[in-house]
Amino acid sequence: MIETPGRPPTVVDREPPQATAEQVLVEVAAAPITPLDLLCATGTSYFGVPQTPYVPGVQGVGTVAGRPVWFPTAAGMAPGDGSMAGLAAVPRADLVALPDGVAPVLVAALGLSAVAAHMALTWRGELTAGEQVLVLGAGGVVGQAAVQLARSAGARRVIAGARSVAAQDRAEQAGADAVVALDTDDVAELAARFEAACDGPVDLVIDPLFGVPAAAAARTLRPGGRLVNLGGSAAETSPIDSSTLRSRSLRVLGYTNNELTREQRGAAVAAVAEQAARGALTAAHEIVPIDDVAAAWERQAAGTAAGRIVLTP
Repeated sequence: MIETPGRPPTVVDREPPQATAEQVLVEVAAAPITPLDLLCATGTSYFGVPQTPYVPGVQGVGTVAGRPVWFPTAAGMAPGDGSMAGLAAVPRADLVALPDGVAPVLVAALGLSAVAAHMALTWRGELTAGEQVLVLGAGGVVGQAAVQLARSAGARRVIAGARSVAAQDRAEQAGADAVVALDTDDVAELAARFEAACDGPVDLVIDPLFGVPAAAAARTLRPGGRLVNLGGSAAETSPIDSSTLRSRSLRVLGYTNNELTREQRGAAVAAVAEQAARGALTAAHEIVPIDDVAAAWERQAAGTAAGRIVLTP
């Protein structure tokens, strides 16, 4: 439970939640610690300071009547509790049935990050088979998923960009054809590295970073190419120059999961789970008992975890 914004959660005993007529109780099997959880708990997000105390966890995997489900919550964004508990009260309409045999921890690790990758590639980025894709931040869950999903969608070549050696290794393990180190703030130098790794101009860039990496990636795009931005992990502004945009008539597109309808989100979660169930989609993750949530929370926030941390009972 989060008692004070800016502090990690603590484990407490509490009464089980009560479901309303529109809700069901989900027996939680796996709850990831996501960047959105960390941000909301600081009290500095655009959702404002959360009403405390509250149970964090914006998504999770569990069971209802013995059947596996994925579910979202508004914890940290609106009053109410989330997935980091034994039971969660969830609107029935938000539940997404999962295929039998799928690993709950893996689906939890992928979750909305993989949904963002899937929808940025397809719905927003309009990827078609035979195109070349450049994925920035490819060591994170969004990036790892984007590399694999682009490959599954028929991309002819997938180039990854990642900063740390560990992140580069994760991108390579995800199946990237080439991995570029994002260890310079020189736009021209980074653009040259991308061009050397690519097989001609790029059709689509998936960008959770913005900043210098986005500016360099934009220079690799073909005329009419697309850059889909999902976040600003590198910087909130980017030195993308006007001449690059105009000379190639580039399309720079924004994406957020918050724009999805319930139906779109459910279909995307189902698609991600299906890929995971057949072994075509994975992400680096750690399993941590929920009793160790405070230390796990701090490691995830510090970026020292081996992947997405998933809490289990």
